[in-house]
Amino acid sequence: MPELPEVETIARGLHTLVQGRRIREVLHFTPSVLRAGNPGSLPGRTITYVSRRAKLLLVHLDQGECLAFHLKMTGRVWVASPGQDLPKHTHLVCELEGRDRLIFEDTRRFGFFGIYGPQDIEAWSFYQNLGPEPLQSTAEDLALRLGARRAGVKSLLLNQTVLAGIGNIYADESLFAARIHPASLAANIPLAKRVQLCSELQRILLEAIAAGGSTISDYRNAYGKSGIFQDSFEVYGKKGQPCPACGRALKAEQIAGRTSTHCPRCQKLY
Repeated sequence: MPELPEVETIARGLHTLVQGRRIREVLHFTPSVLRAGNPGSLPGRTITYVSRRAKLLLVHLDQGECLAFHLKMTGRVWVASPGQDLPKHTHLVCELEGRDRLIFEDTRRFGFFGIYGPQDIEAWSFYQNLGPEPLQSTAEDLALRLGARRAGVKSLLLNQTVLAGIGNIYADESLFAARIHPASLAANIPLAKRVQLCSELQRILLEAIAAGGSTISDYRNAYGKSGIFQDSFEVYGKKGQPCPACGRALKAEQIAGRTSTHCPRCQKLY
């Protein structure tokens, strides 16, 4: 699933491509992936800017409306040139001035989109309950938020109501960087160590954004390009390979319902 750096990269690329452009026509949409609003209201609207909240991609329109996409596992939003063939699993096509097309595709159909007015999106329970943005908070504030709950630290990092936008990749990488075992109870981790974890998380997120995100299989940015941060992974997806710090074989186990790769020697269990 695209996480914060991947969706941020898509948002920045789309903003460059579509800001100020008017939607001429909605050519196609799949009703089953529509969560709110009426695509028939989109023609005539102008795209004012594109942003991200958590793992949501937000295309803002004049008159305060917002076209929101959740990409889930395999969703993509990109701009196709005139005459370019549509992918097989295309679920929304918005033709723009100049005849470029804003495309939403998703092979598995887990992703979805909705059209929300300014009050509607704030009233959406999923949006309402999102936690703070990791890059818009201090490491100290994030550390206090993690320590306030009696739950596993990996579970809390993945919980979108605690921190917004973090998934398995960046949870595993930041826990390794801070040398914290993913099965640790957050409240048992000393405050200074939690601050270190959140500082490492912020550093890794910024580095991943600079690298265009991580491409494991399906992720592409707004230009159709892969990210390269996967080349910098220290532990994610590297079960059995030597730990980059001590050389011991990395271990993978199910923690918080996800495969968690870690070093049993370097990462302390609290």
